[in-house]
Amino acid sequence: MENFFKLRENGTTVRTEILAGLTTFMTMAYIIALNPNLLTNFDAGSSLWNGVFLATCIASAIGMFCMAFLANKPFALAPGMGLNSFFAVVAANIAGLTGMSYVESFQAALVIILIEGIVFIVLSILNIREKIMEAIPLGVRLGIAPAIGIMLMNIGLGSNAGVYSETGGPFFVMRDFFGALTPSVAQTSMGSGYSAMILSVVTMFIGLFVIVILAKKGIKAAVLLGMLAASVIYWAGSAVFLGTNPFASLSTASFVPPFADMASTTLFKFNFQGFLDIGWFTAITLVITFCMIDMFDTIGTLVGTASRAGMVDREGNMPNMKEALLSDAVGTVAGACCGTSTVTTFVESASGVEAGGRTGLTALTTGVLFLACMFIAPIAAVIPAAATSAALIYVGVLMLMGLKNVDFDDMDQMVPVALMLIGMPVSGSIGHAIGLGLISFTVIKVFSGKAKDVSALTYVISALFLVKFFLIV
Repeated sequence: MENFFKLRENGTTVRTEILAGLTTFMTMAYIIALNPNLLTNFDAGSSLWNGVFLATCIASAIGMFCMAFLANKPFALAPGMGLNSFFAVVAANIAGLTGMSYVESFQAALVIILIEGIVFIVLSILNIREKIMEAIPLGVRLGIAPAIGIMLMNIGLGSNAGVYSETGGPFFVMRDFFGALTPSVAQTSMGSGYSAMILSVVTMFIGLFVIVILAKKGIKAAVLLGMLAASVIYWAGSAVFLGTNPFASLSTASFVPPFADMASTTLFKFNFQGFLDIGWFTAITLVITFCMIDMFDTIGTLVGTASRAGMVDREGNMPNMKEALLSDAVGTVAGACCGTSTVTTFVESASGVEAGGRTGLTALTTGVLFLACMFIAPIAAVIPAAATSAALIYVGVLMLMGLKNVDFDDMDQMVPVALMLIGMPVSGSIGHAIGLGLISFTVIKVFSGKAKDVSALTYVISALFLVKFFLIV
Protein backbone atom coordinates (compact mmCIF):
# COMPACT_ATOMS: atom_id res chain seq x y z
CA MET A 1 0.00 0.00 0.00
CA GLU A 2 2.87 2.35 0.81
CA ASN A 3 4.52 1.70 -2.55
CA PHE A 4 1.32 1.92 -4.58
CA PHE A 5 -0.16 5.11 -3.11
CA LYS A 6 3.22 6.70 -2.25
CA LEU A 7 1.98 7.63 1.23
CA ARG A 8 5.34 8.70 2.65
CA GLU A 9 6.13 10.78 -0.42
CA ASN A 10 2.84 12.63 0.05
CA GLY A 11 3.38 13.13 3.78
CA THR A 12 0.51 10.96 4.97
CA THR A 13 -0.25 7.61 6.61
CA VAL A 14 -2.77 4.80 6.20
CA ARG A 15 -4.65 5.94 9.30
CA THR A 16 -4.87 9.54 8.08
CA GLU A 17 -6.05 8.49 4.62
CA ILE A 18 -8.77 6.20 5.99
CA LEU A 19 -10.02 8.88 8.38
CA ALA A 20 -10.01 11.37 5.50
CA GLY A 21 -12.01 8.96 3.35
CA LEU A 22 -14.52 8.49 6.16
CA THR A 23 -14.77 12.27 6.57
CA THR A 24 -15.45 12.77 2.87
CA PHE A 25 -18.05 10.01 2.96
CA MET A 26 -19.91 11.55 5.87
CA THR A 27 -20.10 14.96 4.18
CA MET A 28 -21.46 13.54 0.90
CA ALA A 29 -23.43 10.48 2.01
CA TYR A 30 -26.60 12.55 1.61
CA ILE A 31 -26.37 12.00 -2.16
CA ILE A 32 -27.12 8.29 -1.74
CA ALA A 33 -30.76 8.98 -0.86
CA LEU A 34 -31.13 12.45 -2.35
CA ASN A 35 -30.11 11.44 -5.87
CA PRO A 36 -32.84 8.80 -6.33
CA ASN A 37 -35.31 11.20 -4.71
CA LEU A 38 -34.55 13.91 -7.25
CA LEU A 39 -34.41 11.60 -10.27
CA THR A 40 -37.71 9.86 -9.45
CA ASN A 41 -39.64 12.81 -8.00
CA PHE A 42 -39.33 11.39 -4.47
CA ASP A 43 -41.04 8.13 -5.45
CA ALA A 44 -39.30 6.20 -2.66
CA GLY A 45 -39.88 2.46 -2.69
CA SER A 46 -40.62 2.25 -6.41
CA SER A 47 -38.60 -0.03 -8.67
CA LEU A 48 -37.04 2.99 -10.41
CA TRP A 49 -36.10 4.58 -7.07
CA ASN A 50 -34.44 1.35 -5.96
CA GLY A 51 -32.60 1.07 -9.26
CA VAL A 52 -31.26 4.63 -9.08
CA PHE A 53 -30.30 4.11 -5.43
CA LEU A 54 -28.08 1.14 -6.32
CA ALA A 55 -26.76 2.92 -9.43
CA THR A 56 -25.70 5.84 -7.25
CA CYS A 57 -23.71 3.60 -4.92
CA ILE A 58 -22.09 1.49 -7.66
CA ALA A 59 -21.28 4.22 -10.19
CA SER A 60 -19.84 6.49 -7.47
CA ALA A 61 -17.63 3.65 -6.23
CA ILE A 62 -16.39 2.89 -9.76
CA GLY A 63 -15.48 6.54 -10.30
CA MET A 64 -13.64 6.70 -6.97
CA PHE A 65 -11.76 3.46 -7.61
CA CYS A 66 -10.56 4.93 -10.92
CA MET A 67 -9.53 8.12 -9.14
CA ALA A 68 -7.63 6.04 -6.59
CA PHE A 69 -5.80 3.69 -8.94
CA LEU A 70 -5.37 5.85 -12.07
CA ALA A 71 -4.76 9.32 -10.63
CA ASN A 72 -3.82 8.55 -7.00
CA LYS A 73 -5.80 11.60 -5.87
CA PRO A 74 -8.08 11.96 -2.81
CA PHE A 75 -11.11 13.19 -4.74
CA ALA A 76 -14.52 11.55 -4.42
CA LEU A 77 -17.09 11.24 -7.20
CA ALA A 78 -20.87 10.83 -7.29
CA PRO A 79 -23.86 11.98 -9.35
CA GLY A 80 -23.49 15.75 -9.36
CA MET A 81 -25.99 18.06 -7.70
CA GLY A 82 -27.56 20.42 -10.22
CA LEU A 83 -26.83 18.00 -13.03
CA ASN A 84 -29.20 15.45 -11.47
CA SER A 85 -31.96 18.06 -11.14
CA PHE A 86 -31.42 19.08 -14.77
CA PHE A 87 -31.54 15.42 -15.79
CA ALA A 88 -34.89 14.98 -14.02
CA VAL A 89 -36.30 18.02 -15.86
CA VAL A 90 -35.02 16.66 -19.19
CA ALA A 91 -36.56 13.24 -18.51
CA ALA A 92 -39.90 14.84 -17.63
CA ASN A 93 -39.78 17.02 -20.76
CA ILE A 94 -39.04 14.00 -22.94
CA ALA A 95 -42.07 12.26 -21.45
CA GLY A 96 -44.25 15.28 -22.19
CA LEU A 97 -42.85 15.70 -25.70
CA THR A 98 -43.15 12.08 -26.80
CA GLY A 99 -45.98 10.73 -24.64
CA MET A 100 -43.87 7.88 -23.28
CA SER A 101 -43.87 6.91 -19.60
CA TYR A 102 -41.43 8.51 -17.18
CA VAL A 103 -39.43 5.28 -16.91
CA GLU A 104 -39.09 5.14 -20.70
CA SER A 105 -38.12 8.83 -20.90
CA PHE A 106 -35.64 8.27 -18.04
CA GLN A 107 -34.02 5.50 -20.07
CA ALA A 108 -33.93 7.79 -23.13
CA ALA A 109 -32.20 10.50 -21.08
CA LEU A 110 -29.58 7.94 -19.99
CA VAL A 111 -28.44 7.85 -23.63
CA ILE A 112 -27.45 11.53 -23.29
CA ILE A 113 -25.29 10.70 -20.26
CA LEU A 114 -23.71 7.75 -22.09
CA ILE A 115 -22.76 9.94 -25.07
CA GLU A 116 -21.43 12.65 -22.75
CA GLY A 117 -19.25 10.13 -20.92
CA ILE A 118 -17.86 8.63 -24.12
CA VAL A 119 -17.07 12.10 -25.47
CA PHE A 120 -15.22 12.93 -22.26
CA ILE A 121 -13.23 9.69 -22.34
CA VAL A 122 -12.02 10.56 -25.85
CA LEU A 123 -11.27 14.19 -24.89
CA SER A 124 -9.39 13.04 -21.78
CA ILE A 125 -7.29 10.50 -23.64
CA LEU A 126 -6.41 13.13 -26.26
CA ASN A 127 -5.52 15.63 -23.49
CA ILE A 128 -8.09 18.11 -24.82
CA ARG A 129 -9.84 18.50 -21.45
CA GLU A 130 -6.46 19.15 -19.84
CA LYS A 131 -5.64 21.79 -22.45
CA ILE A 132 -9.00 23.45 -21.79
CA MET A 133 -8.13 23.59 -18.11
CA GLU A 134 -4.72 25.10 -18.87
CA ALA A 135 -6.41 27.75 -21.02
CA ILE A 136 -8.18 29.17 -17.99
CA PRO A 137 -6.31 32.38 -17.03
CA LEU A 138 -4.35 32.28 -13.78
CA GLY A 139 -6.51 34.97 -12.18
CA VAL A 140 -9.67 32.96 -12.79
CA ARG A 141 -8.00 29.81 -11.48
CA LEU A 142 -6.96 31.60 -8.30
CA GLY A 143 -10.57 32.57 -7.69
CA ILE A 144 -12.04 29.09 -8.09
CA ALA A 145 -11.12 27.77 -4.63
CA PRO A 146 -12.42 30.82 -2.69
CA ALA A 147 -15.62 30.82 -4.77
CA ILE A 148 -16.12 27.14 -3.97
CA GLY A 149 -15.56 28.06 -0.32
CA ILE A 150 -18.39 30.59 -0.46
CA MET A 151 -20.60 27.99 -2.14
CA LEU A 152 -19.81 25.42 0.55
CA MET A 153 -20.68 27.91 3.26
CA ASN A 154 -23.90 28.70 1.40
CA ILE A 155 -24.77 25.00 1.26
CA GLY A 156 -23.96 24.54 4.93
CA LEU A 157 -25.80 27.61 6.19
CA GLY A 158 -28.40 27.98 3.49
CA SER A 159 -29.63 24.76 1.96
CA ASN A 160 -28.26 21.66 3.66
CA ALA A 161 -30.22 21.37 6.93
CA GLY A 162 -33.80 21.99 5.87
CA VAL A 163 -36.68 21.69 8.37
CA TYR A 164 -40.28 20.76 7.52
CA SER A 165 -43.43 21.26 9.59
CA GLU A 166 -47.22 21.52 9.27
CA THR A 167 -46.76 25.07 7.94
CA GLY A 168 -44.65 23.90 5.03
CA GLY A 169 -40.97 23.96 4.31
CA PRO A 170 -38.19 23.40 3.85
CA PHE A 171 -37.03 26.16 6.19
CA PHE A 172 -33.33 26.98 6.17
CA VAL A 173 -30.93 28.46 8.70
CA MET A 174 -29.82 31.62 6.88
CA ARG A 175 -33.09 32.36 5.11
CA ASP A 176 -35.70 31.49 7.72
CA PHE A 177 -33.87 31.57 11.07
CA PHE A 178 -31.24 34.28 10.79
CA GLY A 179 -33.16 35.81 7.92
CA ALA A 180 -36.31 36.39 10.01
CA LEU A 181 -36.92 39.84 11.48
CA THR A 182 -37.53 38.56 15.02
CA PRO A 183 -37.58 35.17 16.77
CA SER A 184 -41.37 35.47 17.12
CA VAL A 185 -41.76 35.85 13.35
CA ALA A 186 -39.55 32.81 12.77
CA GLN A 187 -41.47 30.77 15.34
CA THR A 188 -44.81 31.66 13.76
CA SER A 189 -43.71 30.89 10.20
CA MET A 190 -42.09 27.56 11.10
CA GLY A 191 -44.73 26.25 13.48
CA SER A 192 -43.64 23.07 15.21
CA GLY A 193 -40.50 23.08 13.04
CA TYR A 194 -39.08 25.95 15.08
CA SER A 195 -37.78 23.60 17.81
CA ALA A 196 -36.08 21.45 15.17
CA MET A 197 -34.57 24.60 13.67
CA ILE A 198 -33.17 25.66 17.04
CA LEU A 199 -31.65 22.20 17.47
CA SER A 200 -30.17 22.34 13.96
CA VAL A 201 -28.59 25.76 14.56
CA VAL A 202 -27.13 24.70 17.93
CA THR A 203 -25.85 21.44 16.45
CA MET A 204 -24.30 23.19 13.47
CA PHE A 205 -22.38 25.82 15.41
CA ILE A 206 -21.24 23.54 18.22
CA GLY A 207 -19.97 21.13 15.57
CA LEU A 208 -18.21 24.00 13.78
CA PHE A 209 -16.52 25.29 16.93
CA VAL A 210 -15.46 21.76 17.97
CA ILE A 211 -13.83 21.33 14.55
CA VAL A 212 -12.06 24.70 14.77
CA ILE A 213 -10.75 24.10 18.30
CA LEU A 214 -9.52 20.59 17.49
CA ALA A 215 -7.92 21.85 14.28
CA LYS A 216 -6.08 24.58 16.18
CA LYS A 217 -4.71 21.85 18.44
CA GLY A 218 -3.35 20.08 15.37
CA ILE A 219 -5.69 17.09 15.47
CA LYS A 220 -5.96 15.74 11.91
CA ALA A 221 -9.33 14.06 12.50
CA ALA A 222 -10.84 17.37 13.64
CA VAL A 223 -13.52 17.46 10.94
CA LEU A 224 -14.65 13.89 11.54
CA LEU A 225 -14.63 14.26 15.33
CA GLY A 226 -16.55 17.52 15.09
CA MET A 227 -19.20 15.88 12.93
CA LEU A 228 -19.51 12.98 15.35
CA ALA A 229 -19.84 15.37 18.30
CA ALA A 230 -22.52 17.33 16.44
CA SER A 231 -24.37 14.10 15.60
CA VAL A 232 -24.44 13.02 19.25
CA ILE A 233 -25.80 16.43 20.27
CA TYR A 234 -28.51 16.24 17.62
CA TRP A 235 -29.51 12.69 18.54
CA ALA A 236 -29.73 13.61 22.23
CA GLY A 237 -31.65 16.79 21.44
CA SER A 238 -34.09 14.91 19.25
CA ALA A 239 -34.88 12.50 22.05
CA VAL A 240 -35.07 15.07 24.87
CA PHE A 241 -36.50 18.21 23.25
CA LEU A 242 -38.34 16.94 20.17
CA GLY A 243 -39.58 13.69 21.65
CA THR A 244 -38.47 11.70 18.63
CA ASN A 245 -36.31 8.64 18.22
CA PRO A 246 -33.52 9.47 15.74
CA PHE A 247 -32.94 5.77 15.16
CA ALA A 248 -36.60 4.79 14.64
CA SER A 249 -36.11 4.27 10.91
CA LEU A 250 -33.63 1.46 11.58
CA SER A 251 -36.31 -0.82 13.06
CA THR A 252 -38.18 -1.14 9.74
CA ALA A 253 -35.30 -0.59 7.34
CA SER A 254 -34.34 -3.18 4.76
CA PHE A 255 -30.67 -4.05 4.42
CA VAL A 256 -31.12 -6.20 1.29
CA PRO A 257 -29.93 -4.45 -1.92
CA PRO A 258 -32.75 -4.31 -4.54
CA PHE A 259 -30.73 -5.78 -7.41
CA ALA A 260 -33.84 -7.11 -9.19
CA ASP A 261 -35.34 -3.62 -9.41
CA MET A 262 -32.11 -2.22 -10.81
CA ALA A 263 -31.93 -4.96 -13.45
CA SER A 264 -35.50 -4.28 -14.58
CA THR A 265 -35.38 -0.47 -14.69
CA THR A 266 -31.92 1.06 -15.06
CA LEU A 267 -29.08 -1.42 -15.64
CA PHE A 268 -28.07 -1.01 -19.33
CA LYS A 269 -31.64 0.09 -20.05
CA PHE A 270 -30.87 2.57 -22.83
CA ASN A 271 -33.90 3.73 -24.82
CA PHE A 272 -32.16 4.73 -28.05
CA GLN A 273 -35.41 5.03 -29.99
CA GLY A 274 -36.85 7.37 -27.39
CA PHE A 275 -33.67 9.45 -27.59
CA LEU A 276 -34.02 9.76 -31.36
CA ASP A 277 -37.69 10.72 -31.02
CA ILE A 278 -36.81 14.04 -29.37
CA GLY A 279 -35.15 15.28 -32.57
CA TRP A 280 -31.53 15.71 -33.56
CA PHE A 281 -31.24 19.42 -32.73
CA THR A 282 -32.69 18.97 -29.23
CA ALA A 283 -30.57 15.87 -28.64
CA ILE A 284 -27.32 17.59 -29.70
CA THR A 285 -28.18 20.68 -27.66
CA LEU A 286 -28.78 18.59 -24.54
CA VAL A 287 -25.52 16.66 -24.97
CA ILE A 288 -23.54 19.91 -25.38
CA THR A 289 -25.24 21.45 -22.34
CA PHE A 290 -24.47 18.46 -20.11
CA CYS A 291 -20.89 18.39 -21.42
CA MET A 292 -20.21 22.05 -20.68
CA ILE A 293 -21.69 22.03 -17.20
CA ASP A 294 -19.93 18.80 -16.23
CA MET A 295 -16.58 19.78 -17.72
CA PHE A 296 -16.22 23.05 -15.89
CA ASP A 297 -17.78 21.77 -12.67
CA THR A 298 -15.14 19.02 -12.64
CA ILE A 299 -12.25 21.28 -13.63
CA GLY A 300 -13.28 23.84 -11.03
CA THR A 301 -13.58 21.27 -8.26
CA LEU A 302 -10.24 19.64 -9.09
CA VAL A 303 -8.37 22.93 -9.32
CA GLY A 304 -10.01 24.45 -6.25
CA THR A 305 -9.58 21.44 -4.00
CA ALA A 306 -6.07 20.68 -5.25
CA SER A 307 -5.07 24.30 -4.64
CA ARG A 308 -6.23 24.06 -1.04
CA ALA A 309 -4.21 20.85 -0.58
CA GLY A 310 -1.06 22.30 -2.13
CA MET A 311 -1.23 19.86 -5.07
CA VAL A 312 -0.67 22.46 -7.79
CA ASP A 313 2.42 24.14 -9.15
CA ARG A 314 3.05 27.88 -9.47
CA GLU A 315 0.99 28.02 -12.67
CA GLY A 316 -1.96 26.37 -10.93
CA ASN A 317 -1.57 23.02 -12.75
CA MET A 318 -2.16 19.72 -10.98
CA PRO A 319 -0.06 16.61 -11.69
CA ASN A 320 -2.01 13.63 -13.06
CA MET A 321 -4.83 15.91 -14.19
CA LYS A 322 -5.37 13.73 -17.27
CA GLU A 323 -5.92 10.64 -15.14
CA ALA A 324 -8.23 12.53 -12.78
CA LEU A 325 -10.35 13.77 -15.69
CA LEU A 326 -10.38 10.28 -17.20
CA SER A 327 -11.63 8.88 -13.90
CA ASP A 328 -14.46 11.38 -13.97
CA ALA A 329 -15.36 10.37 -17.53
CA VAL A 330 -15.32 6.65 -16.71
CA GLY A 331 -17.57 7.36 -13.72
CA THR A 332 -20.07 9.10 -16.01
CA VAL A 333 -20.18 6.14 -18.41
CA ALA A 334 -20.56 3.77 -15.45
CA GLY A 335 -23.38 5.94 -14.15
CA ALA A 336 -25.19 5.82 -17.49
CA CYS A 337 -24.83 2.04 -17.67
CA CYS A 338 -26.01 1.56 -14.09
CA GLY A 339 -28.81 4.12 -14.34
CA THR A 340 -27.99 7.54 -12.93
CA SER A 341 -27.14 11.05 -14.08
CA THR A 342 -23.66 12.46 -14.66
CA VAL A 343 -21.02 11.34 -12.15
CA THR A 344 -18.63 14.15 -11.33
CA THR A 345 -15.97 15.11 -8.81
CA PHE A 346 -17.62 16.30 -5.58
CA VAL A 347 -16.71 19.57 -3.96
CA GLU A 348 -17.20 17.84 -0.58
CA SER A 349 -13.87 16.14 -1.31
CA ALA A 350 -12.38 19.25 0.27
CA SER A 351 -13.47 17.99 3.70
CA GLY A 352 -11.35 14.85 3.30
CA VAL A 353 -8.43 16.88 2.00
CA GLU A 354 -8.71 19.12 5.05
CA ALA A 355 -8.67 15.99 7.23
CA GLY A 356 -5.28 15.11 5.74
CA GLY A 357 -6.19 13.07 2.66
CA ARG A 358 -3.52 13.36 0.00
CA THR A 359 -3.61 10.13 -2.05
CA GLY A 360 -5.94 7.72 -3.79
CA LEU A 361 -6.33 5.75 -0.58
CA THR A 362 -8.75 8.45 0.59
CA ALA A 363 -10.85 8.03 -2.57
CA LEU A 364 -10.63 4.24 -2.26
CA THR A 365 -11.92 4.38 1.32
CA THR A 366 -14.85 6.58 0.34
CA GLY A 367 -15.63 4.29 -2.60
CA VAL A 368 -15.69 1.20 -0.40
CA LEU A 369 -18.07 2.96 2.00
CA PHE A 370 -20.37 3.85 -0.90
CA LEU A 371 -20.46 0.21 -1.92
CA ALA A 372 -21.17 -0.79 1.67
CA CYS A 373 -24.14 1.59 1.64
CA MET A 374 -25.93 -0.84 -0.65
CA PHE A 375 -26.36 -2.82 2.55
CA ILE A 376 -26.18 -0.20 5.30
CA ALA A 377 -27.81 2.88 3.75
CA PRO A 378 -30.31 3.18 6.64
CA ILE A 379 -27.40 3.60 9.06
CA ALA A 380 -25.81 6.36 6.96
CA ALA A 381 -29.18 8.11 6.84
CA VAL A 382 -29.19 8.80 10.60
CA ILE A 383 -26.27 11.24 10.31
CA PRO A 384 -28.03 14.63 10.68
CA ALA A 385 -27.67 17.24 7.97
CA ALA A 386 -26.73 19.82 10.62
CA ALA A 387 -23.59 17.83 11.44
CA THR A 388 -22.44 17.76 7.82
CA SER A 389 -23.23 21.49 7.59
CA ALA A 390 -20.65 22.17 10.30
CA ALA A 391 -17.97 20.47 8.21
CA LEU A 392 -18.98 22.25 5.01
CA ILE A 393 -18.89 25.68 6.68
CA TYR A 394 -15.45 25.01 8.17
CA VAL A 395 -13.98 23.83 4.88
CA GLY A 396 -15.58 26.77 3.11
CA VAL A 397 -13.91 29.22 5.50
CA LEU A 398 -10.53 27.59 4.91
CA MET A 399 -10.89 27.77 1.13
CA LEU A 400 -11.41 31.52 1.39
CA MET A 401 -7.73 31.74 2.32
CA GLY A 402 -6.95 31.43 -1.38
CA LEU A 403 -8.02 35.06 -1.82
CA LYS A 404 -4.64 36.14 -0.45
CA ASN A 405 -3.09 35.02 -3.76
CA VAL A 406 -5.34 37.29 -5.85
CA ASP A 407 -3.93 40.67 -6.85
CA PHE A 408 -6.83 42.98 -5.98
CA ASP A 409 -4.96 45.93 -7.46
CA ASP A 410 -5.24 44.28 -10.87
CA MET A 411 -8.75 44.72 -12.33
CA ASP A 412 -8.06 41.91 -14.80
CA GLN A 413 -7.93 39.53 -11.84
CA MET A 414 -10.19 41.23 -9.35
CA VAL A 415 -13.36 41.59 -11.46
CA PRO A 416 -13.54 37.94 -12.65
CA VAL A 417 -12.84 36.71 -9.11
CA ALA A 418 -15.50 39.00 -7.63
CA LEU A 419 -18.09 37.78 -10.13
CA MET A 420 -17.18 34.16 -9.40
CA LEU A 421 -17.44 34.73 -5.64
CA ILE A 422 -21.06 35.80 -5.98
CA GLY A 423 -21.93 33.79 -9.08
CA MET A 424 -21.05 30.37 -7.70
CA PRO A 425 -23.30 30.32 -4.60
CA VAL A 426 -26.15 32.15 -6.37
CA SER A 427 -26.21 29.89 -9.45
CA GLY A 428 -25.22 26.78 -7.51
CA SER A 429 -22.93 25.85 -10.40
CA ILE A 430 -19.14 25.86 -10.44
CA GLY A 431 -19.20 25.71 -14.24
CA HIS A 432 -21.49 28.71 -14.66
CA ALA A 433 -19.34 30.80 -12.32
CA ILE A 434 -16.18 29.91 -14.26
CA GLY A 435 -18.04 30.91 -17.42
CA LEU A 436 -18.77 34.34 -15.92
CA GLY A 437 -15.14 34.69 -14.91
CA LEU A 438 -13.84 33.78 -18.38
CA ILE A 439 -16.28 36.07 -20.19
CA SER A 440 -15.46 39.04 -17.95
CA PHE A 441 -11.71 38.40 -18.28
CA THR A 442 -11.98 38.26 -22.07
CA VAL A 443 -14.15 41.38 -22.35
CA ILE A 444 -11.87 43.43 -20.08
CA LYS A 445 -8.74 42.39 -21.98
CA VAL A 446 -10.26 43.04 -25.42
CA PHE A 447 -11.65 46.48 -24.63
CA SER A 448 -8.56 47.59 -22.75
CA GLY A 449 -6.37 46.99 -25.79
CA LYS A 450 -4.83 43.73 -24.57
CA ALA A 451 -6.64 41.25 -26.81
CA LYS A 452 -3.37 39.43 -27.53
CA ASP A 453 -3.12 38.44 -23.85
CA VAL A 454 -6.14 36.17 -24.30
CA SER A 455 -5.45 32.71 -25.73
CA ALA A 456 -7.43 31.45 -28.70
CA LEU A 457 -8.92 28.65 -26.61
CA THR A 458 -10.11 31.15 -23.98
CA TYR A 459 -11.92 33.08 -26.73
CA VAL A 460 -13.59 29.87 -27.89
CA ILE A 461 -14.64 28.83 -24.38
CA SER A 462 -15.98 32.32 -23.60
CA ALA A 463 -18.01 32.29 -26.81
CA LEU A 464 -19.42 28.85 -26.01
CA PHE A 465 -20.49 30.05 -22.58
CA LEU A 466 -22.22 33.05 -24.14
CA VAL A 467 -24.13 30.71 -26.45
CA LYS A 468 -24.97 28.44 -23.54
CA PHE A 469 -26.20 31.29 -21.33
CA PHE A 470 -28.37 33.03 -23.94
CA LEU A 471 -29.45 30.29 -26.36
CA ILE A 472 -29.50 26.91 -24.60
CA VAL A 473 -30.15 27.80 -20.96
